[in-house]
Amino acid sequence: MIGHFCELKNLLSLLFPKKPGARLERRIAGSTNRWRFPRDPFSGDLLALSQMSRAVSIDLDDVLKHPDRLRIPKIEKILSENLKDKALQSRDAVVALECLGFRWELHLPQLFQSKTLTRLYLVALGGDTASPVQALEKLLQAPALRKIRERPPMKKMVISLKINDPLVTRSAFATALNNLYTSQWDMNLDDMPGVLASAHALQFSSLYERCVTTMINGLAPDNLNSFYRSACKYQEEGLITACEKWLEMNLVPQMGKQIYLRKISKELLHKVLKSPRLFTYSEFHLLKTLLLWVYLQLNQQSQTVPTYETMLMFFNSFPKKCCFLERDVGHGLMPLFVSLRLHSITRGKDLDTLKRINFFPESWLVRIVANHYQALENGGDMACMNDFSTQAVRFGLLFHKEYTTHSRMIAMYGFFFEMKGVKNDTAEYSFYLQRLRPTDVGFPSSVCEHGLVSLRTERLVKYEIRAQALVDGRWQEFRTRLVVQKFRFTGLSCKSEVLKIKTVGIPIYVSFSFIFPAS
Repeated sequence: MIGHFCELKNLLSLLFPKKPGARLERRIAGSTNRWRFPRDPFSGDLLALSQMSRAVSIDLDDVLKHPDRLRIPKIEKILSENLKDKALQSRDAVVALECLGFRWELHLPQLFQSKTLTRLYLVALGGDTASPVQALEKLLQAPALRKIRERPPMKKMVISLKINDPLVTRSAFATALNNLYTSQWDMNLDDMPGVLASAHALQFSSLYERCVTTMINGLAPDNLNSFYRSACKYQEEGLITACEKWLEMNLVPQMGKQIYLRKISKELLHKVLKSPRLFTYSEFHLLKTLLLWVYLQLNQQSQTVPTYETMLMFFNSFPKKCCFLERDVGHGLMPLFVSLRLHSITRGKDLDTLKRINFFPESWLVRIVANHYQALENGGDMACMNDFSTQAVRFGLLFHKEYTTHSRMIAMYGFFFEMKGVKNDTAEYSFYLQRLRPTDVGFPSSVCEHGLVSLRTERLVKYEIRAQALVDGRWQEFRTRLVVQKFRFTGLSCKSEVLKIKTVGIPIYVSFSFIFPAS
C-alpha cells in the first residue's frame, strides 16, 4: 500500500508544480470550498492540492519547497495535454460508493482522504483490478488516456467496498464519511468504537488518530471495556496502554463501586493486578473489588451493585466441603487471587471475614496467620518478605482538588504511621510517611485494634512513595528512591523522605509501599 501511494505522490506533484510567486487563496470551486493556485493552469479542475496532499499523507510544505525534485518534463507534457478531458476535469464529478447495503455519493476531494477509497477509485479509473500501481501506470500512458478521452463523459463512477467488521455499523460508517466533509467534532463517546472501526476500514488516518485521542481522553468506567477491545482488535498500542494504565489507577476507586466492573475481562484484570503501579487504598479494598468482580460474573442477571453483606452471604452459601477456589467454578480464578498480597491483611475483623466466607483454601489462611504470628514474635520483622516489588505492603491516598491537606492513619504489627499529603502551591504538592505514637491526639481506635502496641522505639522500614496524575491524556509518575530508614518518635527520624511534585493533574494517586526488614 505504501508503494501505491508513493506513485500517487509523484503523480500529484506533477499535476501541481509551483510557479514563482504563487500565493494560496481561498476560492469557491464546484460544490466544495478548497485551497487552490489561482494562476495554475490545472487549478480549475484538479480539486485542491492541500486536500489531495493530506489524503495521501504528503507534507504539503515539502512538496512546495522542492517541486523540481519530482517534476518529469516528458510526463508533465503528456498530462497537460490529456487532463483537459471533461470526464477527468468535471467540477461536479461524484463517485458512488456501495457499502453496507447502501449507496453513498462522494466528491473526489473528500474521497481522496481515504486510502481505501482512493485505491478503489484508481483501480476503477484504470480499468485494472490487479493493483493500483498498474492502474496508475496506465494513467501515465498517452494511449490509455486517449482511450479514456474517447469514452462518453462519465460524471458518476460506482465503486464497491465490502466490510466484514461487525463494529462497522451503517450509522458509524455514515459518521466516518461525514468527517470527510467537515472538521467539526461532535460525537458521543459511545459511538467511538464504531467510528474507529470505520476509519480503520477506510484507512482514513486523520479520523482514526482523532478517534484514538478522543478515546484516550474520554476513558471512564462505562466505556473502558469497549475501548480496550477495539484497541486490541486494531493493535492500537497507545490506546491499549492508556486503558491498562487507567484501570491500574481506578480499579478500586471507581470500578470497584460500579456495575461496569463485570465487563472487565479476566485477562485484563490479571494483567492489572500484577502491575507494580496498581493503586489501592489497602489490600483488603482490592480483595473486596475482586470478590465483587467474581460475584458479578456469576450473577449476570444482577443489574445493581450488591451490598457488601449480600456478597459475603452469597459466597458463604456454597457447601462447606471445599472452598470456592477449589470448586470447578472457581479453579480458573486462582491466578487472580494468587496476585493479591493477602499477607498485608492484618486486622482481626478482616481475617475473620476471609475465614467465614469459605473462599480461600485452608492452606492459604494457615500461611497468612502463621506469617503474622512470626512477625509479631520478632518485633514486627517481616522475615518472609524478600521481594519488595511483589510482596511489599501497600496503602493509598487519593488527593482531590479541594484538599489543602489530607492524611490517613495506618497500623502494622503495633507500629502506627500517618500517610500525609500537603498542597504547597497551585501545582506543588508534598507527600510523606510519619511515625505516630499510639497516644497521639486524634488517633482512630479502629486502627489501634485489640490494643496491639509495639514497645520498640525504633522501627526499620524499607519503603517507596509513588504519585501519579493524569495530564492531557498522559500519566505523570513521580517516585522516591527505595529507602531504608529507622523511624523513631521524635525529630527528623520520625518522618520519611518527602516526595515533592509539580503537576496540574487532579486527582493525585499516591501509593505508599513498605516492608519491615529484620532489624
